[in-house]
Amino acid sequence: MGRQAGASKFSWPRRHLLLVGTGLFCVCAVILYFAQQELVRIGVALQDEKEQTMLMLFPSAQRALSYGTLHFDATNAAEYDIGLAEYYFQYAAAKDPSIPYVYHELARISFLQGNLTAALAQIDTQISMHGDSEPKAYYVRGLIEGYMGDYTNSATDYAHFLEFEPNNWAAKNDEAWVLLKAGEYQQALRVVDSGLSYVPSNAWLLNSKATALFELGDYQEALMVAQNASTAVSYLTPEDWSVAYPGNDPAIADQGLAAFKQAVANNMHTIELALATSTVQY
Repeated sequence: MGRQAGASKFSWPRRHLLLVGTGLFCVCAVILYFAQQELVRIGVALQDEKEQTMLMLFPSAQRALSYGTLHFDATNAAEYDIGLAEYYFQYAAAKDPSIPYVYHELARISFLQGNLTAALAQIDTQISMHGDSEPKAYYVRGLIEGYMGDYTNSATDYAHFLEFEPNNWAAKNDEAWVLLKAGEYQQALRVVDSGLSYVPSNAWLLNSKATALFELGDYQEALMVAQNASTAVSYLTPEDWSVAYPGNDPAIADQGLAAFKQAVANNMHTIELALATSTVQY
């Protein structure tokens, strides 16, 4: 018998054609993804080459500082590159060590890299040259000292910075953190409450307040505040986390936010256990 009209000796069952089509689509999608990634890499390399050329033709500490700032912006994932940022800040410092904020930025990078000794030396250099004209340096030094376990000096530097920016909730939260570490629970509570007076739904401040109340033995109030913190943290986005932790790689914002959410949940669980234990009747 002859073949059916219009049939081809190369025709496949429809389900096979569907599988082949799907497979080709997946292969094309993978190729497109890696092509896009390569274009991004090439774009970054070309941008770096352009910056290097401009610095060679027009060497300038201010230009290098601006390039470093560009690559140290956590809200700009496409340009963020902490290695490049450090290179440009070091270039600026070598060209003109008196340029404002260059040692401030180098200290922030050293801190993020875990080199606290270098970070402290760099921020001390910043403060010795510019003092109160650039008060954010005191915030950075307070952060470094806190992680070094020097809670007294850390709290002092935070308090000094807050004289210039009294409504900076992040500084208040960080000051409260070192006060909590130092066992100054009542003072930490006062600092947190002063911040919550103008940002009452701030998840970080609420979590710190819950911790202070817990340490003071007020478990019932601590639980209520911890529940408010849990609600507040549920609305946060990775972008919010990046804004709260400037300088950190935006690529880790998702896991940073997840870690904060887990910390809030753990805090509430600890308070719930303490409250349950305290109400057990013997």
